[in-house]
Amino acid sequence: MFRVGQGYDVHAFAEGRKLILGGIEIPHDRGLLGHSDADVLLHTITDAALGAIGEGDIGRHFPDTDPEWKDADSAKLLQYIWKMVEEKGYVLGNVDATIIAQRPKMAPYIEPIKNRIAELLHADPSQVNVKATTTEKLGFTGREEGIASLATILLIKK
Repeated sequence: MFRVGQGYDVHAFAEGRKLILGGIEIPHDRGLLGHSDADVLLHTITDAALGAIGEGDIGRHFPDTDPEWKDADSAKLLQYIWKMVEEKGYVLGNVDATIIAQRPKMAPYIEPIKNRIAELLHADPSQVNVKATTTEKLGFTGREEGIASLATILLIKK
């Protein structure tokens, strides 16, 4: 049996924060605003996994009104949800994710991000695809106000 999920997330840039994407710290003059570490890519993958198993969204499991999740490591949030996925008897088929940002340029960080995601999902890096695109300076990402991310995940019943 196969299950498919999709995720989408957006976070605005903020001064005085580290930029964390895919569980990797990326050098940049600003980070992303959020209740947790605001890792927009891991949030997207978490939402995609939750969608595939029919368990709502990240806000339902880790509400931004709960102080327990203040500045939380998004990798830990994904690990928590991935444990649910595995307990339901699923493994990763593949995940395909897109980072939408004008800056910073993502190319130097794609492989480390891909490897970190594979580690978090107990998978081989060949099952993870991460790509990045700009919006040609259009919209909020083009104006460098924030970063968006999309992901599609395929789960396979063991």
